[in-house]
Amino acid sequence: MQRRRVRKSLVMNLVMLAIVFVIDFPFLWMLFTSLKGTGETMTIPPTFLPAKVSWDGFRKVMDLNFLKYFANSFYIAVITTGASLLFGIMAGIGFSRYKFRGSKGFKIGILVTQLFPLILLVSPYYLLMSKLGLLNSHASLMLTYCAFTLPFCVWMLTTYFATVPVDMEESAMIDGSTKLGAYIRITVPMAAPGIAATAIFAFVLAWNEFVFANTFIDTPNLRTLPIGLRTFMGQYSTEWNVLMAASVMTTLPVVLMFIFLQKYFIRGMTSGSIKG
Repeated sequence: MQRRRVRKSLVMNLVMLAIVFVIDFPFLWMLFTSLKGTGETMTIPPTFLPAKVSWDGFRKVMDLNFLKYFANSFYIAVITTGASLLFGIMAGIGFSRYKFRGSKGFKIGILVTQLFPLILLVSPYYLLMSKLGLLNSHASLMLTYCAFTLPFCVWMLTTYFATVPVDMEESAMIDGSTKLGAYIRITVPMAAPGIAATAIFAFVLAWNEFVFANTFIDTPNLRTLPIGLRTFMGQYSTEWNVLMAASVMTTLPVVLMFIFLQKYFIRGMTSGSIKG
């Protein structure tokens, strides 16, 4: 019986390792390709591990305006995430704590905005930003991204705040706190896992978005990382180690965010599925 359990556990572990390898294989291929020399990336058949580790790809990336693209994307993603969380928290508390005429229909209306594919809205948003004089600026991207992240943030945070007992806020107000103070000191901290999970979604969307950034931005120094990565592809040839090095550096902030916020992300996704 004991041997059977050990055998079953071993099989399950091997299956899990195989699944993890399949999922991580594209990232591993990208990482190992970035560590190859230009000549080795052209060999046929291709090799998985680099014969000799080379940092030329990363050095060339740093010489090709990559840091400017990185700074632009980081700035836009942080502002988008902050604005979406600020308004999402206020709306989430409002929907979870107050019932008013039309609140259900209003929430459904917010959810409906998520049903439209991004490509369908490029032309209307382009015309809108043109009328506002915001084309070829980061403000146009921030406003556009907030229009897509905010509805999701409102729905997610409404669910998370609904799991926080109202009694906690009432106890704080009995002790002398104002209603706003109770929200800031009690409700928001208790919903921190959900806020973290929502922040990851908003950041990743703004960090990875390509279509609107490609449509709205013309000036090279204003480009974001997804658009900047395209510049590493030549018309007739591509230095794959350089492109993969840039891709690794683009992926790294998101990976680090998931690593450091993993426990909050899991708790947030779990608590959000309990009630709502």
